[in-house]
Amino acid sequence: MWGGEDYRANRRNEPRTGGNVSFAGVSDPTVKPDAVAAAHSAVAGSTERAVTRKEFLNLFASVFLPMFMAAVDQTLLATATPAIAASLGGLRDASWIAVGYLLASATIVPVYGRLGDQRGRRDMLLAALAVFTLGSLACGAAQSLPQLVAARVLQGLGGGGLMTLSQALIGELVPPRVRARYQGYFALVFTTSSIAGPVIGGLVVSHFSWRWLFLANLPLAAFAAWRLMRLPAGERHPAATAGADVAGHVLFAIGALSTLFWLTSGGHRFAWASPQSLALAATGAASLGALYFNERRQAAPFLPLDLLGMKTIALTAGLIAFFAACLFALIFFLPIYLQLGHRVSAQASGLLLLPVTAGMVTAAMISSRVLARTGKPYWIPVTGMSVSAAALLLLGLLPPSMPLIVVLGFFAGTGFGTVMPTSQMTMQTVAGRAKLGAVTAIAGLARSTGGAAGAALFGAVVFALIPETGPDALLQAASEGDMAAIVRAFHIAFLFAAAVAALAAFTASRIPHIELWPGVTQK
Repeated sequence: MWGGEDYRANRRNEPRTGGNVSFAGVSDPTVKPDAVAAAHSAVAGSTERAVTRKEFLNLFASVFLPMFMAAVDQTLLATATPAIAASLGGLRDASWIAVGYLLASATIVPVYGRLGDQRGRRDMLLAALAVFTLGSLACGAAQSLPQLVAARVLQGLGGGGLMTLSQALIGELVPPRVRARYQGYFALVFTTSSIAGPVIGGLVVSHFSWRWLFLANLPLAAFAAWRLMRLPAGERHPAATAGADVAGHVLFAIGALSTLFWLTSGGHRFAWASPQSLALAATGAASLGALYFNERRQAAPFLPLDLLGMKTIALTAGLIAFFAACLFALIFFLPIYLQLGHRVSAQASGLLLLPVTAGMVTAAMISSRVLARTGKPYWIPVTGMSVSAAALLLLGLLPPSMPLIVVLGFFAGTGFGTVMPTSQMTMQTVAGRAKLGAVTAIAGLARSTGGAAGAALFGAVVFALIPETGPDALLQAASEGDMAAIVRAFHIAFLFAAAVAALAAFTASRIPHIELWPGVTQK
């Protein structure tokens, strides 16, 4: 077994890319003594009892379904979006089906993280599952696009806790180094379900009604609840101070919603210089500014500033946000690109995302093994997001063809697959055992916010450039000129995604070097 001394840092000179971090607080002054003690206790506490592979898989089987339902539902409507727009209307605003879910998830994730730490992660996971199920029922009954978006918000309020609390529950019961060995399982769930969503959506829309995409969650949720009830309630870490940061949640929701609505609606709902546009921009800026000052005064803030004050955690959260923006933009809009620009069926467009799946799963498994063997996460996401940036750049520059889309999709997915296994492990290890829920919530918040921004802004770029006949008319028929204009619009948007991926690689390069545990030497 291993003790706290396994968390030793590299003591080499700090490079300009960020330097080395020491859990003793030598190299990174943002790593405070209490965080150091928490990180050490996380490992020391894990030495009480080893977790066998059989025990891990039994635990993983209990949280697998909630994780899968949360991840798959974030992308389930990608291939189904044109069919939903044909039924309910409003293709231009269809990205809000995903944005509404992701923003609601982003807003509620820190609540679940904090309540999971205080009241038990299993019980809070059951509560989140109940809210998610109610949202699924409301989505299946929606009769208009605004109703569907509202139902997706309710569903997101539950879905925000499913992934975060499942990962935190695993983190509570499995020692860090053993967790790294099995981190590929978590990446497998997230990446496979994220891409399985468009594939399942295409199959269901082609043969049944899109409403079954939501109604199918009801029996799955019942089975998941039964499995979770068989787990122990878990640890509780009562907070020294009580009280929820209601103002922080409200300010974040208003600021994020106003800013995204302004960026996605300017130029077609209202002119950029119109009073409505200026009012939205001012509301977003004022809300986010007030959020910052509010969080500094709160004893239990919506955004845990003590954790975000650590350079490693703050930069890793930024990396996750940029990565999620690229991932969700590609997953949500690549099927729409194929259906509108290349007249591919919903089922076929979903299947064409399988190369992205293959790349993500392959890279996630390899990254997890490399991290478990070396304990050094630094170069893994830097290399991965650089590969994704290059693939998206080529996707935007080269003439379109199906073989090219397949190959570049695989390489983009390969880069994406390197981020979550290393980022999740790094953040949880640095934060310590008592704050597993809070730091996992930061990762979930970054992923949801980044995904919402990526889907909204990618859609805004595309729909601002497509023919003036309107996106809804293009669902029925489009001339050769219209289809060429659609392809050009998406290629420009792919270049935008490539720039974001490059920014993610740069952010990853600024994360301090850190050794989570000693590497395994070859004999």
